[in-house]
Amino acid sequence: MSTHEQTFPADFTFGVATSAYQVEGGIENDWAEWERAGKLKEPEARCGRAVDHWNRYEEDYRLARAVGATAFRISLEWARIEPERGRFDGAALEAYRERLLKMKAQGLRPVVTLHHFTHPTWFHRETPWHQPASVDAFRRYARECAALLEGLDALVISFNEPMVLLLGGYLQGAIPPGIIDGPTTMRALENLVRSHAAAREELLSRLGRVELGISQNTLAFAPDRWWHPLDRALVRLSAQAYNHAFHEALATGKLRVTMPGVASTRADIPGARDSVEFIGVNYYTRAHLRFVPRAPFIEFKYRDTQGRGLTDIGWEDWPEGFLQSLREVKRYGRPVWITENGIDDRAGTRRPHYLHTHLQQVLAARASGVDVRGYLYWSLLDNFEWLEGWGPRFGLYHVDFDTLERRVTPACDYFRAVAISRKLVPPGSPTSPDLLSKNGTGT
Repeated sequence: MSTHEQTFPADFTFGVATSAYQVEGGIENDWAEWERAGKLKEPEARCGRAVDHWNRYEEDYRLARAVGATAFRISLEWARIEPERGRFDGAALEAYRERLLKMKAQGLRPVVTLHHFTHPTWFHRETPWHQPASVDAFRRYARECAALLEGLDALVISFNEPMVLLLGGYLQGAIPPGIIDGPTTMRALENLVRSHAAAREELLSRLGRVELGISQNTLAFAPDRWWHPLDRALVRLSAQAYNHAFHEALATGKLRVTMPGVASTRADIPGARDSVEFIGVNYYTRAHLRFVPRAPFIEFKYRDTQGRGLTDIGWEDWPEGFLQSLREVKRYGRPVWITENGIDDRAGTRRPHYLHTHLQQVLAARASGVDVRGYLYWSLLDNFEWLEGWGPRFGLYHVDFDTLERRVTPACDYFRAVAISRKLVPPGSPTSPDLLSKNGTGT
């Protein structure tokens, strides 16, 4: 890279990401029910108080500012806002509005996700995604959320990783609602696209303008056997269906998904065309795909092809795929926000290097003409990691899950060094640890 390519522009945003259920605590929703049913990898695991962000949010905003962040991604918890179908909780809405205003006052631009995997307990029973009533339910919820966003210049995400929700909840049965059925998956997918369009209408009606997008989990794919034509065909089909089908529906209004032997759909969605102002990319890893002669005809593998060592959650460390993913979304002609990127690093020693190699790819993408506007690290804090429970640690700040104390890690200094200097300094470069020691320990 040239010297120019080592520098981020002054208006590039560095921020951090969280989601409500994973950090807030005290939420009763479909995931809480799933936990009580013993369906996590550790059946006794419970999110419970999480890391108590609901009560410690001002402290956590200060921690974000201490590492140089100027944006903070949260999600609104639908189960707090509409605990019973049709009954909206005014106190919860007021509490979220207060949090967003204080976030803004701290110098953090709100990045607000309306739906981050979780649902009120009534949703799957009364208006599940595979039924048309889900669209009206999400529209009403979005209408209430719109009032929270007035005057905040927020970046808004309708859905976080919709394909993960569908694959996990409707094809594999691994997460709520626990369905395993291809055609039902396609109906749910169509209604998620319709719900995005409905939410957009409500936001525009209330706000006049909105920067709206989705956060799409993007995987780099490779054939498990480079020489095998069916493995290579799976890579092409998976990249299109998983990485691009949802984005293309919101660009063209046409939803096209082909999963041979499983399910497919072709639907034109009113209101979906040109319905995003930005493309949200969540990137973590690469998957190797192998054809197997039984439904769903595909196996995922994570392989350490470069000897870097798998991450602690078992994923390949493959920053090269980040550049590939960013270049591929250039086709949509919209600004790009990296809404998640991070590593499960339980010892806390690998994260600075991970940040360095992945931020290198961001600069390379910008140099090749991709309009990347910001980078939000997942996550500010160690938190509850869905089916994995309390094992993974993605946080810039280490959290003692017994005392809830937030502690600085080496990644805090490195993230701040880059965010403040705007330069891609190598790990171990001089930083300003005094500021972190004063404001960032969480003690």
